[in-house]
Amino acid sequence: MFETKEPSADHPEPQDPHPRPFWRGVLARLRNNFLAGLVVIAPVGLTVWLIWTVTGWIDGFVLPFVPQKFQPEQYIGIDIRGLGVIFFLIFTLVVGWMAKGMVGRSFIGWGERVVGQMPVIRSVYNGLKQIAETVFAQTETSFDRVVLVQYPRPGIWALAFVSTSAKGEIKRVIPGEDPLLSVFLPTTPNPTSGFLLFVPQSEVIELEMSVEEAAKLVISAGLV
Repeated sequence: MFETKEPSADHPEPQDPHPRPFWRGVLARLRNNFLAGLVVIAPVGLTVWLIWTVTGWIDGFVLPFVPQKFQPEQYIGIDIRGLGVIFFLIFTLVVGWMAKGMVGRSFIGWGERVVGQMPVIRSVYNGLKQIAETVFAQTETSFDRVVLVQYPRPGIWALAFVSTSAKGEIKRVIPGEDPLLSVFLPTTPNPTSGFLLFVPQSEVIELEMSVEEAAKLVISAGLV
């Protein structure tokens, strides 16, 4: 009664009334290739540029203090980038070697006593000294464990790094028998700022990930 009409060659299937132009596909592929190349080139280029810039800055600061007879430029006629860095490293090694000796320690102590009598310079020097000792101090403790702590309230977990066990007055005045851990809770995306927390050991969850992996997680806001 009802017949189904088969599509015939005389009536082809309707096509997309708005076909995608060929040039759009080519531009899309070119854009994807460009972005992929940029991901590879950008970190390398920025690293090389940063090293080149810092090296030039150190050369411009250090080389004017080097006597002319010790600068190789006057002998070879070419300005070699990085000579200032080499002179700075040698000078730093010599100063460090002298500072460990009896004469060096006496001279440093005398200089600190003189600086301690200058009101403004004393504050600047002490602040810079504390920063340098914190950054460059050679200690056995470091961020070697990654943990989860409940912050800013129970039920919400945050990533933190264990620095050491709580000691001194902090350990003495906080009630409880559970050992306390000093943990650093970094902020995103700048992990150099954060909060110092003293948390009972039983209230942290230790993770297997490395400190580097945790830092990438914090910097990328969880994307990596």
